[in-house]
Amino acid sequence: MIVTNTETVVGYRIVALKGLVQGNTVRAKHVGRDIAAGLKNLVGGELKGYTELLTESRRQALERMLGQAQELGANAVINVRFTTSAITESAAELYAYGTAVVVEPADAA
Repeated sequence: MIVTNTETVVGYRIVALKGLVQGNTVRAKHVGRDIAAGLKNLVGGELKGYTELLTESRRQALERMLGQAQELGANAVINVRFTTSAITESAAELYAYGTAVVVEPADAA
């Protein structure tokens, strides 16, 4: 599956549009991560627990979006975007979306 944040795929042409695909996950804060983050705020630096949580969330949302694209028969997702939003004070959603398409090499006409 080709995944890109551009509107086209270099060397390919779009032969079918399958539609909008999306994937999301909602994650709650972990009390252990909150304690560690609070301590890290005192001295500065990366909040590794939150970085790991965001990385895991992004991967899961992307996998769900790609699964939806496969169900539609796409072999690429273009114009991929990620967004986040607060659901509650202690939980947030990570949302991935893009356009599922079928592409073929440009010279395969």
